[in-house]
Amino acid sequence: MLDVVNVADKLARVHDRWTPRIIADVSGAQVKVVKVEGEFVWHAHADEDELFWVVLGHLEIELRDGSVGLGPGDLVVVPRGVEHRPIAREEVHLVLIEPSGIRHTGDTIDPRTVTEYERL
Repeated sequence: MLDVVNVADKLARVHDRWTPRIIADVSGAQVKVVKVEGEFVWHAHADEDELFWVVLGHLEIELRDGSVGLGPGDLVVVPRGVEHRPIAREEVHLVLIEPSGIRHTGDTIDPRTVTEYERL
């Protein structure tokens, strides 16, 4: 039997910011939802690509040599090794697809660093 996941229902259960929650697993990767607002930390993932998919709101991802803006329905893959900083000037709802075991702050340690992801 297949499990159907309603992303909006899962996001409705998230009440904090910058704390991704696992909603599915696929081929060694995890699908996560998260609500964000404000600025995150500059970080990079040496060995992992990271996919950001905006469900609601507008997200800017700063890069050392520019930035990219995303609106509802937009997604972008930040390649491994690229230093970046997500910024949400308003609440943004995201789907993330990233390898299992990735630390969302990369090698940067921050008070918002999650060491164990909750599964919704």
